[in-house]
Amino acid sequence: MTRTNRTTGETRATKGTGTAKEMKATKGIKTAKETGAAGTPHRTPRTDRYPTRLPAPSGLRPRPDPVVWGAPGDGPLDADALRAYDRDGFHVEPALLTPDEVAGLTREIAALATDPALKDDDRRVSEEGSRELRSIFEVHRISPAFDRLVRDPRILGIARQILGSPVYVHQSRVNYKPGFKGGPFHWHADFETWHAEDGMPAPRALSFSIALTENLHCNGSLMIVPGSHHTFVPCAGETPPDHFRHSLRTHGAAVGTPDDAAVAELARERGIESCVGAAGSAVVFDSNCLHGSNGNITPYPRSNVFVVYNSVHNAPGEPFAAPAPRPPFLAARDVTPLETEEERERGEERERGVE
Repeated sequence: MTRTNRTTGETRATKGTGTAKEMKATKGIKTAKETGAAGTPHRTPRTDRYPTRLPAPSGLRPRPDPVVWGAPGDGPLDADALRAYDRDGFHVEPALLTPDEVAGLTREIAALATDPALKDDDRRVSEEGSRELRSIFEVHRISPAFDRLVRDPRILGIARQILGSPVYVHQSRVNYKPGFKGGPFHWHADFETWHAEDGMPAPRALSFSIALTENLHCNGSLMIVPGSHHTFVPCAGETPPDHFRHSLRTHGAAVGTPDDAAVAELARERGIESCVGAAGSAVVFDSNCLHGSNGNITPYPRSNVFVVYNSVHNAPGEPFAAPAPRPPFLAARDVTPLETEEERERGEERERGVE
């Protein structure tokens, strides 16, 4: 996988978990453990430290919360990789899944796309102005294959390490973006929506974007403003009722997207990284990263699975800036810690032993 900065034009290769090896050395990151914030179960107080959906743009705000809550010994990422994630807001895995795993999940998303049971389901989202499939949500609850994926220790280990706690799936989805017809996703930071509409207190969450097709510069690959996760961008406008029915389909700016001036300022300071890679590669990125993607007018499809992990200590409450919470298929309310298949089997064995 490569990352190309569209401001500097620099292309950097990334290998395994040591992405920082191709970057300039940085000072040590300030993790939650080092600041004493992770010594006991952490319940984020119900105080709105990220006000948004305001009457007018209010300027950029520094992030008061840590980015990395764990330490190198807590999971598969080494110190260099954690420092790079803290600095840039994302980490790349060039070969997370094997070709056989990719093939199996590709068959699964094709079956979901034609499943008559999902035809009129709210979890199936069409492109704006057409019936072309854009996304399917809550795939880990619809499909046993995706349930296994979200529990995979290669993925779950990274999520637990960065967030410094047990985690659960806040949201999962497949974005299809087919050739010639795939629409764009406007610039946004996920946490702004999860905070305003889902009641997530703090950006102690992250996303895995796992490529099931090759992600190219030309077919709508993920673009991230590196380092933007350190800055919260409040958005203007009042949240309409059932806003998700519009926001999930639209190709343009909507309530919950930052204004052009804020995007331009952050991109001017930090550049834009284009995350491209082979099928089976993955990008892990912080919930407050400013990101988006272009539409796909090429013949080459671009399908990705997104899995959002949230710390169990960062459970959503009432929305901070919306009239009602979004439905559970967009924002899970069950924060039971997720287990790997092996951990779940051991737990079942212990229960049988007690019986």
